[in-house]
Amino acid sequence: MLKRSVIVIFALALLVPFAACKKKETTPPAPQTMPQQEMPPGHPGVGPGQAIVPPTETNVTVPDIVKGWKSVVLDVQDKTTGKSQDVNVKLGGSYKIPGSDITVEPSQFLPDFKMEGSNITSVSNEPNNPAVKVKVTEGGKEIFNSWLYAKFPQIHPFQHEKYAITLKEGKKS
Repeated sequence: MLKRSVIVIFALALLVPFAACKKKETTPPAPQTMPQQEMPPGHPGVGPGQAIVPPTETNVTVPDIVKGWKSVVLDVQDKTTGKSQDVNVKLGGSYKIPGSDITVEPSQFLPDFKMEGSNITSVSNEPNNPAVKVKVTEGGKEIFNSWLYAKFPQIHPFQHEKYAITLKEGKKS
């Protein structure tokens, strides 16, 4: 009887590790992170897993040295036809996309955009990091109000099912 008990205990001792091996450990999947992309100088750093989101409250200072910029050249692309057109729009003015109910209003241009916290300015008058603040309305309703960057069009892009709008450059005349 003792021999039989020892054999049963020994058999159970061998089976327990095998049973434990069959149990699958579930570990939570690693969090998905955004690929690191090159940010424009002065843009707040964005680490893995963080969204690129502009601050909600900003203080924009346009230094006197950059107040000579008069207009911007925007590339307006019709995604359905693939046709693209460069349009020169005065700062403070507006441009209505032909055949649509979309109006683009560029307000501020910074040739060397820099952002520190909630403060936005231009660190020089050279077009090292050109950016323009634009408001886009469709049917009188605001659908976009943010900065477009000439060298980094993937940051805060204007997203619309039919049109793409990107900044090409600023103009002093």
